[in-house]
Amino acid sequence: MKHYDVAIVGGAIVGASVAWFLREEGFQGSVALIERDPTFARASTTLSAASIRQQFSESANIALSQFTLSLIRDLKGVFGADADIGFRENGYLILAGPEGTGILERNHDVQCAMGADIVLEGPEALVRRFPWLNAEGLSAGAFGRSGEGWFDAHALLALFRRGLKGRNVDFITGEVMGIDMAGGTANGVVLARGTGLSCGMLVNAGGPSAGDVAALAGIHLPVEPRKRTVFVFRSPTEIVDLPLLVDPSGVYVRPEGATYICGVSPPEAEDGRATAEDFEPDWELFEEHIWPVLAHRIPAFETLKLDRAWAGHYDYNLLDQNAVIGRHPTVSNFFFCNGFSGHGLQQAPAAGRAIAELIVHGAYRTIDCSVFGYERIIGNRPFRELNVI
Repeated sequence: MKHYDVAIVGGAIVGASVAWFLREEGFQGSVALIERDPTFARASTTLSAASIRQQFSESANIALSQFTLSLIRDLKGVFGADADIGFRENGYLILAGPEGTGILERNHDVQCAMGADIVLEGPEALVRRFPWLNAEGLSAGAFGRSGEGWFDAHALLALFRRGLKGRNVDFITGEVMGIDMAGGTANGVVLARGTGLSCGMLVNAGGPSAGDVAALAGIHLPVEPRKRTVFVFRSPTEIVDLPLLVDPSGVYVRPEGATYICGVSPPEAEDGRATAEDFEPDWELFEEHIWPVLAHRIPAFETLKLDRAWAGHYDYNLLDQNAVIGRHPTVSNFFFCNGFSGHGLQQAPAAGRAIAELIVHGAYRTIDCSVFGYERIIGNRPFRELNVI
């Protein structure tokens, strides 16, 4: 049985970021990156809407995304002259009705204190800025003038994994079916094909399966897969300056090349744990919830034509829809990097660096991620993010 100093369960953007930053922080030990599906056909990373924003309600979340923004801005310096993820800095436009104005204003104060370039405007100013917008029922909107947008998730993942091939990281294909626990530590993993490996430290980067991975170690982690459908439509009327717009109803829409993508979280009563094989789009969401909102908020979309759809899974944290980052308080060689609840792609590089710093230095150095620690799970103390899309 081969031994690794660090074994990372999950090889998509979170796990790849942990491995990358271990080497960036000077870690000289052996590293295994374990992934059950190296095509990433059903990974949250590649099935996401691939966006980045600073419009969060908690400063810690803003800091994580700001780290990734700085990485994107220096992509060629980090990954080479040919590095390109097609970043479109068109901003987010988060809208509020009268009942949501106070929350939007408080969020805006936090964002501005963090240096985010977000402007808060009333309905008239919003229509002047975006003439295609129907401001009926709106009281305010927050627009990210810079530092927000979307990009190619596949390209970002490919950059990290390609870079790791020259950094002495073993890519292992297999599904983790067991974790060897003895003496209060995680000593290794058993793979589906019956093989295994031993390890000095274990990082859970299992995405939507992170709760199941933790359970293999006898650890409770309230993270489960929640299905989210992304719809693609065409419109005869092009809106060239459309940001990623989030309606007060929760419906979002943004451009994607010559088309547009949109979505919304299912009604709470219908939003349960997704099965591992359920990637069938929830088509009724579009007809019943999304299209009426789009046609009202952006009249040019009244004649849109639905093209196609796909579904992916959020790694949904049932406690507070925030990430769980850090070391287990008693199983000291078990690390969490889980539960991002829809914003994992944009925060993975920062979270990966945080875990790497804990492993190499024993403490956070770039961003203090203590508020995301597992201790709040044990104590049932939510650290709630209000801006979950």
